[in-house]
Amino acid sequence: MNRDWIATARTLSEALPYLQRYSGAIVVVKFGGNAMGDADAMAQFARDIVLMKQVGMNPVVVHGGGPMINEMLDKLGIKSEFIRGKRVTDQATVEVVEMVLTGLVNKRIVQAIMDEGGRAVGLSGKDDDLMVAEADDPELGFVGRPVEMNVQVLRDLFTAGIIPVVAPVATGMDFLETFNVNGDTAAGAIAGALKADRLLLLTDVSGVKDADGNVVTQLSPDQVRDMIAQGTIAGGMIPKTETALDALEKGVRAVVILDGRLPNASLLELFTEHGAGSIIRYEKP
Repeated sequence: MNRDWIATARTLSEALPYLQRYSGAIVVVKFGGNAMGDADAMAQFARDIVLMKQVGMNPVVVHGGGPMINEMLDKLGIKSEFIRGKRVTDQATVEVVEMVLTGLVNKRIVQAIMDEGGRAVGLSGKDDDLMVAEADDPELGFVGRPVEMNVQVLRDLFTAGIIPVVAPVATGMDFLETFNVNGDTAAGAIAGALKADRLLLLTDVSGVKDADGNVVTQLSPDQVRDMIAQGTIAGGMIPKTETALDALEKGVRAVVILDGRLPNASLLELFTEHGAGSIIRYEKP
């Protein structure tokens, strides 16, 4: 008998307890980074999401699209102003953001999932008032912070056997404005509103590292706060871990920051003993 077949059968058998654990679970996955621009990585990610659905989970994909937005702004000759390293999103910019995220990027991911045999529907935070936001910093223009979530549309899609793919664009409190929301922030808000079992934040780094540069696989919220205060967690990892803490406060069971560059990163995290990233959770089973 072919050794590969035996190894495959053994792997499936070992995964059974994890498949049973996550049956019916809601898993929100933030997808972004370099993988979005690579056709093979996109297809592999889509296969992972379809497999989650096939084994009884309810995945939600929330995506970013910064590089694609930058490319389109350059093509249109729209120059960006930055304050404290953050882009000012004026009316012209937010229109491009909405066009790229809800049109180009969102539909690419939907198509990739469908190509792998899944059923997917693309939507933004503006659809059915899924995500209502207000200005996070008036100086930054139309950069939003979610203040109201209406996730029934996602639950309806779960029931219909459909995978939601969400672009992080939100409506304003007066339902007239459009806000660009950071992808991690949007994923955390959606996971919190759904009381998700897992929030997976796929990144281009290996996870949260300690002072010696080693990836920490198990973290409590207090440990994360201490590492931020000590400067061990710094730079772009600060908003990711803050998103994780906020999601936990809202009822998410665990948040995992993992390296999206790893093949099948999400499946490794969910269906193997050792996982693939830094898992942050309260001290509970």
